[in-house]
Amino acid sequence: MFKVRTEDGALVYKCLNGEPEMFCILVDKYKASIYALVYNRLKNFHDAEDVTQEVFLQAFKNLRKLKNFDIFAIWLSSIASNLSKRWIRSNIRRIDHDFIEDKDQKVIENPSMDSYRDSKISESLHEALDSLPEIYQQVLTLHYLGGMSGMEIANTLGISHDTVRQRLSRARTLLREEMIAMMNQTFQQQKLSANFTFRIVELVKKVKINPVSDAKNLPWGLSLGAGLIFAVLMFGQHIQINLPDIAMGLPLPSDMKVLKVGEIPVDAVKVSTITSIGSKGNGKGVAPDPKGQENAFLMSPQGEGKWEARADMPTARADLAVCAVNGKIYAIGGSPDAINILSILEEYDPVSDKWVRKADMPTPRATLCASVINGKIYAIGGYLNQNTVVPTVEEYDPLTDKWTKKADMLVARGLFATCATEDKIYAIGGEDAKGIVAVAEEYDPILDKWTKKNDMLTPRTRLSASAVNGKVYAIGGAIIKGNTLEIVSTIEEFDPIADKWIKKTDMPTARAGLCSVTINGKILAIGGYKRPNVTDLSTVEEYAPVLDKWTKKPDMPTPRHEFAANVIEGKVYAIGGANAGDVNPILSTVEEFDTGIISKSVDPSGKLPKTWGMLKAK
Repeated sequence: MFKVRTEDGALVYKCLNGEPEMFCILVDKYKASIYALVYNRLKNFHDAEDVTQEVFLQAFKNLRKLKNFDIFAIWLSSIASNLSKRWIRSNIRRIDHDFIEDKDQKVIENPSMDSYRDSKISESLHEALDSLPEIYQQVLTLHYLGGMSGMEIANTLGISHDTVRQRLSRARTLLREEMIAMMNQTFQQQKLSANFTFRIVELVKKVKINPVSDAKNLPWGLSLGAGLIFAVLMFGQHIQINLPDIAMGLPLPSDMKVLKVGEIPVDAVKVSTITSIGSKGNGKGVAPDPKGQENAFLMSPQGEGKWEARADMPTARADLAVCAVNGKIYAIGGSPDAINILSILEEYDPVSDKWVRKADMPTPRATLCASVINGKIYAIGGYLNQNTVVPTVEEYDPLTDKWTKKADMLVARGLFATCATEDKIYAIGGEDAKGIVAVAEEYDPILDKWTKKNDMLTPRTRLSASAVNGKVYAIGGAIIKGNTLEIVSTIEEFDPIADKWIKKTDMPTARAGLCSVTINGKILAIGGYKRPNVTDLSTVEEYAPVLDKWTKKPDMPTPRHEFAANVIEGKVYAIGGANAGDVNPILSTVEEFDTGIISKSVDPSGKLPKTWGMLKAK
């Protein structure tokens, strides 16, 4: 039996045993951090993108040479370091290198007012940062360029989350508001293009890799210990560590003042749930020839994963909200019948399979939404009673078990959807006092401010929303057609940076009152109901945004709608809701879907801690 103990290890093993499509998940997970690492060496965005592409291509070609799959992130960083050094050596003789290294060749040949302006903006940005004390430079750089959350910055710098928030607030006070906006915009413009992952996929499809042998990995104590030590020290000292086939040396660049622990956080090598994976495929461990697999290259095997019942929620309810924080699930508000509205908050521990009561939400609400930013839960909007929608936003801190009032939404509504990405929350669609709306709003928890965004293309109620790679996907729901409520399968993608919506491939099953969750760069659409009669569904379908395609997954055991769901460590938890065909239509049922993916930090948003390139990746 071939043993791997991390998510990366499992993905590498699958990639070498008949599922090369799994490599795209690794590309998507690490592209921003590798891009940032390379840029810090080359100081040129265009060259950094080229080298980053080569890093992943070389990693795929040499994947079978990696003896310990669990240290893939470290190995990938070593490739990036070596290729960066090689690039620097090959370009060291370039004329006026010191003066033009941060300029694109086309810009050099065709000077313009735009390039002059960009140069001045860059100079102003550096001057602004240099005017601040080092502690403020750190948090600003980690947040705006690295795209890291407050909690991730706290873990990186070894300080409290409150200290991070105080330093960010103080730094913003010291800098002019327009300088903060310019800083954000400048870094956003330098992100990797949206099709970077797809470009890598197209390149590696032409490469055939040999299968992995069923040999044992390095001893677990050695692999984990080496990984943690390397992650902490690789940018702090001039060190040389030899891993299989690739020499490694990642000294801290002499002109780099801010990042003390490296561009790839220690979290990148944290231990996921320990598992053992046996050989799959044709029994010989041989990966199929990529030719002829264009249509299925990124599709997961159908039927993967299984559902099982867990401990019921203490309070049966529908129209609730659910969030996951620090390995616990929080069920908030909702309604136990057609009349009463709840403020109840109950916490679920998947490890002990037990529920406990926590501090009630100050404002009872149903059909509310909730999202998590920096370890805090934001309970947003909903119905105060059968006829009254509210714009109320209240923040819950699981560590202190306390609630705090925050700025109201711009448009009061219920039966809408929210999701979080890049430290912002997006509230989409739903119903206000006049009817179904297409309204989209963005909430910045640090500024405690809501901003109007462009409306969704299709006004919808009872929809769901999930985020992948900085893009927001509005899924399913119901529309008004004539005088009839019609269920739709519509999917629309929102780019927050461009503030633009585009239509995507429809979901196979039209439904409303569904839930969606993001895991490993894909979206699971779960349950809901269809018409003409209200028929509850147990359907689960998976959407791959990279291919814009859907795949059928195992059905949920209990058909239901207006429930809530979230993800912890690769497992989806479907909680509560309503089943119109049940004797007791309001449910306390909890069902767990084990996707088979080992994951502690895959996003919603479902990603490893973000680095400087990720903020740009929208």
